[in-house]
Amino acid sequence: MLKTPTPLDGLQGQVRAGYNQSHYGSYGGVLAATYAIKDWTFDLNYGLTRSKSWSREETWSNHLYDGKRTIIEDDMRRIGKNWSNTIFASASWKTLKLTYNGQIVSDSKSWNLSSGTLGNYTNAYNMLSPVGYHNIALRYAAPFGMTVGGDYTCYSENRSQSLFKDTDYLLGSENRQDINRWHVYVDQEHQFGKWQLNYGAEYQHSKDHSSQHYGIVGMADNPDFDDILNEDVASFYVGTQRSFDWGLSFNASAKGEYYHNKYQHNWNFIPQLGATYYKTPKNIFQLNFDAQRIYPSYWELHGGTSHINDYSTIIGNPKLQPYIQYDAQFNYILRQKYVATLYFQYGDKATVQLPYQSPDALNLIYQTINMNYKRVVGLNIHAPFGAGYIWNATATANVFNQREKADNFHDISFDNSKWIFYGSLTNSFKFSRNCPVSLSVDFSYISPSLQGIADLSAIWKIDAGVKWQFGKKRCCELDLKADDIFNKWSPTMTISHAGQDYRMKVHDMARNIKLTFIWRFNGFKPKENNIIDTSVQPSAIAGRC
Repeated sequence: MLKTPTPLDGLQGQVRAGYNQSHYGSYGGVLAATYAIKDWTFDLNYGLTRSKSWSREETWSNHLYDGKRTIIEDDMRRIGKNWSNTIFASASWKTLKLTYNGQIVSDSKSWNLSSGTLGNYTNAYNMLSPVGYHNIALRYAAPFGMTVGGDYTCYSENRSQSLFKDTDYLLGSENRQDINRWHVYVDQEHQFGKWQLNYGAEYQHSKDHSSQHYGIVGMADNPDFDDILNEDVASFYVGTQRSFDWGLSFNASAKGEYYHNKYQHNWNFIPQLGATYYKTPKNIFQLNFDAQRIYPSYWELHGGTSHINDYSTIIGNPKLQPYIQYDAQFNYILRQKYVATLYFQYGDKATVQLPYQSPDALNLIYQTINMNYKRVVGLNIHAPFGAGYIWNATATANVFNQREKADNFHDISFDNSKWIFYGSLTNSFKFSRNCPVSLSVDFSYISPSLQGIADLSAIWKIDAGVKWQFGKKRCCELDLKADDIFNKWSPTMTISHAGQDYRMKVHDMARNIKLTFIWRFNGFKPKENNIIDTSVQPSAIAGRC
């Protein structure tokens, strides 16, 4: 007997709940669902998380000032907590799609507790209102090859800071940020036989209204600011692609981009090239070259100042420039399993933020600056292997040379380079072919590395987990995962160059244990485009000192 169709037949979904125990416990849940009926498709992804974080940094600063060295030690614990609501929702009718992507963070508080040579400090940060990020986008694909779209993004934050030495109040500040961004684009595609021609243009305007107001009691003057920063980015591109019967396919494009704010304006040329030679599955060759423009955070461009204690400050940089990251790679794929990749990366005027011991005062400065460049060249090998259904493993070996150079890192220069090795081995075990339980053990290692003028120690970790699938058609899943079991994925940073003498040890960066329950119904499979997009949320679109 045939089943009578119902309106709910097009509904699929997943419920996910989890608990994460690191230094403190965090928990949350996610509901993902998709519904399709005739020409309509609806997607929803909602998450609610209660997070509480903890980290620790020990620092030793041997500061050269006025002809003598002063050792300043500090032991800082950072504690934070918040409620986070994230939502992704979309509605599609044929080739018209409306999307909303947002996050609201409430009850957000954090504390920096430090003790050391200079005494005991408490830095309390409090969000005076919920942090809000909202993005709404509309996209339409016409039947004659044209795609048009646009989106609007707004972000708001209102944060206070109070700094105490023991019980003495030193200073307080209130930082506000309101960002509005509009973005529109149009793309056109034409087919001429086996050739495809693409061209298009886009424009983005951002308005950032930020302010910082200090109430000073015991520290030197800090300049307030209440500033509006307008930013415009306009670009156009043209590209083509073609596939040949003898195995070669390629695509190439070139983009011209104009960037403008009140501090700078410039033109940039951004190329892209991709090619694949695929005659038989045994041997595949791929060549890719692309470039992307990476922008500084709006907050840093205002040049505000934040105090960690009497010694350490974080300051913005109105002279900070966007930079272009060039990436090239050549892949050889053997039997559609084994991959060797030769790659090259070059960041022209790449940015870095590191501590700097001022020669004019006992003051440690954190400021993001543009280097001359950051260059990486290396070889990556990816190889899966195993023993039937019992053991499946993947080994990755990455050997590369990294070089970072700056002629003007404050009042000194550096040229730091190092050969670095990254290796990992992931392992999955099953007791029988259809066994609902699987085990995993993963190893990772990074040899001594670098960041700007700083050298980083080697780090390694071991992760382990167990997964149990059960229920009708194994629609339920229970995962238990322990990351960084031996607590070795935390580096020590050392700076010893041109009179700078500084060391930082980070503790408990990655160790945690997670328990996750997942229930999927009606054959639901997660869609990548339903994952809530945080790429342009507080850390990127706003940024802050």
